[in-house]
Amino acid sequence: MLERILSRENLIQALTRVEGNKGSHGVDEMPVQNLRAHILEHWTTIRGQLEKGTYYPQPVRRVEIPKPNGGKRKLGIPTVMDRFLQQAIAQVLTDIYDPTFSQHSYGFRPKRRGHDAVREARNYIKQGYRWVVDMDLEKFFDKVNHDRLMRTLSQRINDSRVLKLIRRYLQAGVMEDGIVRPNTEGAPQGGPLSPLLSNIVLDELDKELEKRGLHFVRYADDCNIYVRSKRAGLRVMKSITKFIEGKLKLKVNEQKSAVD
Repeated sequence: MLERILSRENLIQALTRVEGNKGSHGVDEMPVQNLRAHILEHWTTIRGQLEKGTYYPQPVRRVEIPKPNGGKRKLGIPTVMDRFLQQAIAQVLTDIYDPTFSQHSYGFRPKRRGHDAVREARNYIKQGYRWVVDMDLEKFFDKVNHDRLMRTLSQRINDSRVLKLIRRYLQAGVMEDGIVRPNTEGAPQGGPLSPLLSNIVLDELDKELEKRGLHFVRYADDCNIYVRSKRAGLRVMKSITKFIEGKLKLKVNEQKSAVD
């Protein structure tokens, strides 16, 4: 798999994507405008490290941005070099995983938008599923269990170098106020790999909801389940909360979750 990630075509696509997205610098303060020249100068060394399994990502830079409903969202901004490598990994993994994701999952997926999720939700309501179970996952991106995620990835990724590199990205640490703090859980938002990894984690939830024959729409860590009565909604919320916390090792925010 590493060969696919490091293929010329995949790397050019990743570089074009990162340059097009622009974005802020990481802990090394190198701007995205310098990325192409940096790759040309250092690629032989970096590729050798990737092939030998000796490449270590730099910590992400902590940034806080305001949420629309108040409060702040914490982001972790990788260096532009690590953004480039994450993008190259994400492109190959997307080809593998995305075709198997649920049709009811809309966030951070190619050719899918929030408008599509809203359209499906309206169809459920027209069919009489007027009660909505709104499941709020507490600090989802901060709570992803690394060991569990890596076990899931190892079921389809048989290249130990790729698995090792992904784990290193998960555990690269966060620099805040000049101090690097280790990451023992979570997948910091801000890099190209994080949204895909979140969908891989929550695909298990999607499959469980499908198995139970429930009507739902999920956009990233925001999941709504549509039922015909409040009684059914309360029953579903209780059983799905048990599944999320027991099986997925994630936390449901009961104060923000509701049946309306």
